[in-house]
Formats: sequence, structure tokens, C-alpha cells
Amino acid sequence: MSIKESSTNNENKKNLEQSCSEIYAVNLISGRWILSICYCLKQGKLRFSELKNRIPNITERMLTMQLKKMEEEQLILKKVYAEIPPRAEYELTEIGVKLIPVLDELEIWGKEHKNIKNSL
Repeated sequence: MSIKESSTNNENKKNLEQSCSEIYAVNLISGRWILSICYCLKQGKLRFSELKNRIPNITERMLTMQLKKMEEEQLILKKVYAEIPPRAEYELTEIGVKLIPVLDELEIWGKEHKNIKNSL
């Protein structure tokens, strides 16, 4: 869901992103699907159907929207082949690949947090 351009919420978001790189980064990769897509692509190039099959419960529409957003943010590259039927592959960009260690650390942190939370 996008924020209305003229809203106070949008102004607050922009101001926070400008003053704090961590908030900018989190906003860039926030949401349910972007991290899942990055996780899938950290293994290498994948076609749309392969991504769809690897991410349970994502709709084609949502996957399309998220891939487009990630492409606009230069997290992924889309390579379209001039074939019939059309074929496209997606892969992480250089800056997208730099997310992999962050994803790995988030995975470790998430496991630790789950263990602590479940042990209470």
C-alpha cells in the first residue's frame, strides 16, 4: 500500500529516511515479499515461474508488483529474452548481492529471537 504523496505520514517517512540510513534501508526492503524474493535470488538467476513456485502463497500479481518495485530500486535486474513464448530471468544487482550478508545475519537473529521467545 502506498502512502499519499501529500500526507504528513509521507513527509515523516521522507524526513526519517533522509536523516537515518538504517530507516531508509529497512523501508527499502520492508514488507512480506521483498526479503523472500531476495532470499530466493541469493542462489542465482530465476525465472518468474521459479520464483512463484518457491514463494508459497504469493499471487502472480503481487510477485509482479514486488519485482517491478525491486527493479525500480535497483535491487534486481530483469533480463528479457526475445523468444516465443517470452522468457525473463531475475537476478540480484551488485547492490542487491550486498544484502546477502544482511539476510544471513537477520536469519541468525530471527532464530535466536524465536528460541528466546519460545522458551518463555
